[in-house]
Amino acid sequence: MFAAALALAAAASWGVGDFFGGVKSRSLNPVAVLLVAQPIGLTLLGIWVAVRGEGPPGSAVLWACLASVLGTTGLIAFYRGMAAGALTIVAPIAGAGAAIPVIWGLTGGDHPSRYQELGFAAALVGVVLASFERRSKARGGTSTPAMRRLRPSTGLLRGQATVAAGVGWAAIAMLAFGSYYIPMHAASQGDFLWAAFVFRLTSTTLIAVAWLVLRPPRARRADLPVLASIGILDTGGNVFFAAASAKGLVSVVSILASLYPVVTVLLARAVLHERVHRSQELGIALALAGIVLISAG
Repeated sequence: MFAAALALAAAASWGVGDFFGGVKSRSLNPVAVLLVAQPIGLTLLGIWVAVRGEGPPGSAVLWACLASVLGTTGLIAFYRGMAAGALTIVAPIAGAGAAIPVIWGLTGGDHPSRYQELGFAAALVGVVLASFERRSKARGGTSTPAMRRLRPSTGLLRGQATVAAGVGWAAIAMLAFGSYYIPMHAASQGDFLWAAFVFRLTSTTLIAVAWLVLRPPRARRADLPVLASIGILDTGGNVFFAAASAKGLVSVVSILASLYPVVTVLLARAVLHERVHRSQELGIALALAGIVLISAG
């Protein structure tokens, strides 16, 4: 139960951080966003590691380097997708990557309870349902801001399911985020704090190199408080997940942590007034039901 609570804390932290990151990526290059956010998290983790005064647990912690490459790639793609399309569409698609660690864990011998298996199904179906919206505008009628985000498609019929803008980037994020959980789980077995520190050290280095190559415009001073909060929230999510991963099954903690899109979607609806279709509302409800079932198992 404690591992489930930590995984849910990771989902909440990531979800809020991704909302702020997605909004800022509409005016800033994602690399510029992360150039400020990543060192903030690294500094906090560095202080924590130094104060605790314990050395690295062993070579297994280096799996966090691979997790960092995947996670950083996913985060850049995620921000790109949210800059191009609606947060309510891109976030759930990225969350569908939860299927990857679940399948990995089951093939590796994890044995979730029946309640947890039902929770897996509910959460995954919920994420998929939240990934698509239907074009409901009648010919000659008016369109909503959410509909104007949709890419034009030849021969669309009224009520036909459509793929929203940013889906390509979201698909990359889905694969990268889903694959991230596996090496991060391996790195966290010895010491979750060192795993989080190595992860952030690697990601900060990758972003610094990307900035030197791409040279995007720097963030404005007015953006710094929000970018710092993004760094704290994203790092917090990694720490919570590493701690949960050290205590629970990868198939359980990864799918709970993958529910961060629910937080992002709800914030986008409340703050940005992005339209959430009925199928998405059903998906959010199923995802929440999955949380209860997985935690109860």
